Amino acid sequence: MTGPRYTPLVQTLPATVPFVGPEQQERTRGATFAARIGANENVFGPSPRAKAAMAATDIWKYGDPTSHDLRVALARRMGVEPSNIVVGEGIDGLLGYLVRLLVAPGDGAVTSDGAYPTFNYHVAGYGGVLHKVAYREDAEDLPALIAKAREVDAKLIYFANPDNPMGSWSSGRAIEAAIGDMPEGCLLLLDEAYVEFAPAEAVPVIAAQDPRVIRMRTFSKAYGMAGARVGYAVGAAALIQSFDKIRNHFGMNRAAQAGALAALEDQPWLEQVIADVAAARAEIARIAARCGLHALPSATNFVTVDCGADGEFARRVLADLVAQGLFVRMPFVAPQDRCIRVGCGTPAEMALFEAALPRALAVARGAAP
Repeated sequence: MTGPRYTPLVQTLPATVPFVGPEQQERTRGATFAARIGANENVFGPSPRAKAAMAATDIWKYGDPTSHDLRVALARRMGVEPSNIVVGEGIDGLLGYLVRLLVAPGDGAVTSDGAYPTFNYHVAGYGGVLHKVAYREDAEDLPALIAKAREVDAKLIYFANPDNPMGSWSSGRAIEAAIGDMPEGCLLLLDEAYVEFAPAEAVPVIAAQDPRVIRMRTFSKAYGMAGARVGYAVGAAALIQSFDKIRNHFGMNRAAQAGALAALEDQPWLEQVIADVAAARAEIARIAARCGLHALPSATNFVTVDCGADGEFARRVLADLVAQGLFVRMPFVAPQDRCIRVGCGTPAEMALFEAALPRALAVARGAAP
């Protein structure tokens, strides 16, 4: 009896996922985390109206395969047409669909070395060739990404603004200027997962019909619905229509659609969450400074803290925070791996972090706990 006949490409790929989730870490350590501040989730949660809408959903029904009502509401808010918007299973799902549309075996794609790894995962899964550009002063370097794309004839560029894992951001005007230098036949994938937390000057003005750009946003961050998996992309109508050729038409469940629509309509809740996140960012910076560390400026719902040494030192700090029951993560490429990345938490979670950080630093420096 023979097994399945995998494609030659799949036979070359490791059976891995980009992240080890907190649940797996809890199973490994045999205890739950006291503070889950490492997955870039919104601990302040979704709008009560979103929770009520999801609870009231007839979940026995399939979701609308076109996500019509949500697309209409998003189009109205963004000043575009519904034909400019596709809804998908978070930005992660949409990344996979876009790569499937554009990247064939041997095709080039460009990203920053150390940027969001799910993009890399999809490019590898479709046989693309990934070209990486170093961060510049802890920020993604869009002009360098574009120059690399021209050099290697890439079909796709990944650029996040604001950035994960550093929390940095570019000005909207700088992005607009850089787009004018895009090579022919190359698409800029602008990941704006954290855009609601960013200052207004970080958001570029880009016509939805501009064929050089597709923007991706999510309900996972500021809207507090990471578990519902709702993302959306905004781009030229012809590109958006192409998603219908390959996407999972019943990938969006009915409760997620209803919750996202209700969350979109509750702007006062969103504004309160943004204020709570800003307060938590300031608290993380204060705690870091109290320990002699430097918190990098952030336009996201996390703060990247420079531990002041190399990646090995930062990994020791991280390991002891985990041992103390705090789930945090860190960048994984040097020199950014000198940092840890701390999510914005409740006052109680921030107090736990403040209590744990001095010990973690002492342990990393060789002192007994």
